[in-house]
Amino acid sequence: MRLSGTVIADARTIIEDGSVVVDGSRIEAVGPRSTLSEQYPDHEEHTYDLLLPGLVGGHIHSVQSLGRGIADDHELLEWLFEYVLPMEASLTADEMEVAAKLGYLEMLESGTTTCIDHLSVNHAERAFKAAGEMGIRGVLGKVLMDQRSPDGLLESADAGLAESERLIRKYHGSFDDRIRYAVTPRFAVSCTESCLRGVRELADAYEGVRIHTHASENRSEIETVESDTGLRNIHWLDEVGLTGDDVVLAHCVWTDESERKVLAETGTHVTYCPSSNMKLASGVAPIVDYLERGINVALGNDGPPCNNTLDPFTEMRQGSLLQKVDRLNPVTAAAAELLEMATRNGARAAGFDDVGELREGWRADIIAVDTDRTRATPLHDPLSHLVYGAHGDDVVFSMIDGEVVLEDGEVQTVDAAAIREEATAVAESLDLESHRESARAVRPSESS
Repeated sequence: MRLSGTVIADARTIIEDGSVVVDGSRIEAVGPRSTLSEQYPDHEEHTYDLLLPGLVGGHIHSVQSLGRGIADDHELLEWLFEYVLPMEASLTADEMEVAAKLGYLEMLESGTTTCIDHLSVNHAERAFKAAGEMGIRGVLGKVLMDQRSPDGLLESADAGLAESERLIRKYHGSFDDRIRYAVTPRFAVSCTESCLRGVRELADAYEGVRIHTHASENRSEIETVESDTGLRNIHWLDEVGLTGDDVVLAHCVWTDESERKVLAETGTHVTYCPSSNMKLASGVAPIVDYLERGINVALGNDGPPCNNTLDPFTEMRQGSLLQKVDRLNPVTAAAAELLEMATRNGARAAGFDDVGELREGWRADIIAVDTDRTRATPLHDPLSHLVYGAHGDDVVFSMIDGEVVLEDGEVQTVDAAAIREEATAVAESLDLESHRESARAVRPSESS
């Protein structure tokens, strides 16, 4: 297959009349259309407006998709303990699978081909199966919570780590290495020291397994961790082994100079979630400073209850504008930087060495964006449009490992209408109240 159009091979390489040749699961060639049409005359050509690498969701909660809109306009810990944790605790295995499918469906429809997915304590296996069957590339992990957790989500560290290891053995590297594992403690507030140290031991035991957690998202969270441990959040995570080039920390909004040095020195990855940080009023992550220090920064949507969309184009726009207004500098967080966060930086965080650019020999994760839109007219600059003007529903084609998963804007691997119908029915039956009392009982106190 030969895909032709304006090719954005990476955040700084644009071939105006280009082609990408796909052979099996890999990219065979990238270059001018005229040259590749002569070299590969037998490859069927498909023409699109803009071709670019599949986008990477660097921090996603697919299984929170059923909670879209149930927890608007709340502070983080209230949002979490009054709504999100009770929702997760209430879901059966079948309902968890529906939630995961809904999340993956939205991602596939809007150009995300790889995600780092923070699941839940229970029924995580159903999400692994759903991701594999739907064709998305993912680094998934069952959540660990062995303290400050409501009934239905609290489990011992030993039980959680044992189940994590079972899932690693079954799914890490499965589906032709599209699905990998990340050991996933929720955050330091809900995990004991023994649990966090166990996370590091487990990740070290298996090649390519990553660690994915939240860190320093909210000041109340940081105060709780410091009260428990005597250390600020990043220093505590470093103490128990949860920093390094195999670690992805979501948010990192509130870090001091000493913590930023730790992140840089250890090669820890940070995921920037601007829409979530704005909606929960958590603050503005110091992304420009992180990048200047050489810290790899990915881009993520977080979850539908705190966003409320998994559209990666929305996140690129918000991510750039938020940094500009925070720095009072229009040059800050340029379009190319945001696209890089959403592609190659995200792939690096996920641990894929051959994803995130359109390059010969790399995996054929490619999306096409339609520009036959009034808001794309005139199209002076493709990068500008992708970051500041495009929407997820402009994505009309997507392939992952050379397999077409979206064509003419429709997901090819599942019945999208059936998933939406089932998800609506499950969401209408959610029973949060039965789990709220136990969640309130373990909720940390907030700062004034």
